[in-house]
Amino acid sequence: MLDTSYRAPASAPSGPTGRVCDFVASIELNDVPQQVRTNAKHLILDGIACALVGAQLPWSRTATKAILEMEGPGNCTVIGWNQRLNPMSATILNSTFVQGFELDDIHPDAPWHANSVILPSLFAAAEHSSRGMQGPKHFDGASFLLSTMVGFEIGSRVGLALYGSEMLSRGWHSGAVFGPPAAAAAVSKLLGLSPEQIEDAFGTACTQACGLTASRFESMAKRMQHGFAARNGLFAALMSRESYTGIDKVFERPHGGFLSTFGNGSNHEEHYLPAKLTDGLGGEWKGISGMRVKPYASQISTHAPINCIEVLQQQYPERFADLESIQKITIKTAEAPYAHGGHQVRRPLNALGAQMSTQYTAAAQLLDGSVLMDQFKSANLDRDDLWHLVEKTECVWDREFDELSAWHTRVTVDFGKGYTVSHEVSGPRTYDDPLSNEGIRSKWSMLADSVLSEGRKAQIEEIVLNMEKLDDISQLIRLLETEVKNPID
Repeated sequence: MLDTSYRAPASAPSGPTGRVCDFVASIELNDVPQQVRTNAKHLILDGIACALVGAQLPWSRTATKAILEMEGPGNCTVIGWNQRLNPMSATILNSTFVQGFELDDIHPDAPWHANSVILPSLFAAAEHSSRGMQGPKHFDGASFLLSTMVGFEIGSRVGLALYGSEMLSRGWHSGAVFGPPAAAAAVSKLLGLSPEQIEDAFGTACTQACGLTASRFESMAKRMQHGFAARNGLFAALMSRESYTGIDKVFERPHGGFLSTFGNGSNHEEHYLPAKLTDGLGGEWKGISGMRVKPYASQISTHAPINCIEVLQQQYPERFADLESIQKITIKTAEAPYAHGGHQVRRPLNALGAQMSTQYTAAAQLLDGSVLMDQFKSANLDRDDLWHLVEKTECVWDREFDELSAWHTRVTVDFGKGYTVSHEVSGPRTYDDPLSNEGIRSKWSMLADSVLSEGRKAQIEEIVLNMEKLDDISQLIRLLETEVKNPID
């Protein structure tokens, strides 16, 4: 049973915002089922792998060098760089690294990349508080794990309250919208804030929420947008700790509130669903149970087409051995994946544009049988044989698919002379057949091997998967600070 007997309650304890604040303040580790904790630790391991792999990528170097030039030294670790910055800048960069190669987690029903928001904000909060004006404070692994799970849960529930992937169709980069209150929740939990302070943190975090999906076309800023969310949530919680007030009842305000504003333009009769924030809260862990780990280095809208092509390659190996015979590839999807990845691309294309493109990733799967880091190396982005396949690929929004599922996809390959093959799925295998915890450990091992020594890799894995036993989270952070190499050099 959750204890809500606090002296500093939220302004309306029985409302959606108040109930979420009480949950954040009162939840304890023993309230969380063991399997949920185990899954969360594997998700954290995957997020760390993505950060380490992303730290020294070319676009990450550009971001890091620019911010190092703008900002003076601080007390918070920049992962994989042997550098320290102030908490806000370290959070932005570490989030950018997690998002650096499109390999991180995704929630199918409330699309956001939770690790890229929650881990950087918590790492910075822990380091800043351990050396800050408040006096030294150390956070153990159990507190860090619980705070992470709280952030995962609140961000996912916020997304569900706004109909999840519909936000993408309307042009919002959904994770950058759902992320600020999630980071505020996680940091508030780590710092032990009261419901009243948490409400202020939510109010300050939510007023900073934003993110445009047009960033996916060519900008490096796409990789940083979850970082803005992480920074803004961290900022909000740290300000609230110092009694800086935010918007009260921010989730349910009918005019200018978080849900009412971002719900504008919804296709549903009810523009937003505040009950999604609180139904089953504390008993149903919709964040962790819903999160999936990517097996491909590309944005989620490309995964179902890749899966369809994989199946066709397995079913018709002789046909697909002769790629020159392909006349046309037609990829039909529902609205959200079409809006997010179905745009026409032109040569030349940078790595980000390629990772966001259904056309490019489908061609990479056809040519290489893989969509991982190698497919986005500079030397591989401009191959003639790949672009011949891109030019034969058409993406189509089939409105009938919208009635079937948000991610429904059919790929048809025309070999000419009346011979076509097709495969149809209701959604990507990333969602329907997710990686198990063992699968996540295998992915961790593959990614870590590309940037870490065996000894350092083993230490990180041991700490994360036994996090409840960790005396001080700084022991993990120290293992992340040493400079890593660029895995695609």
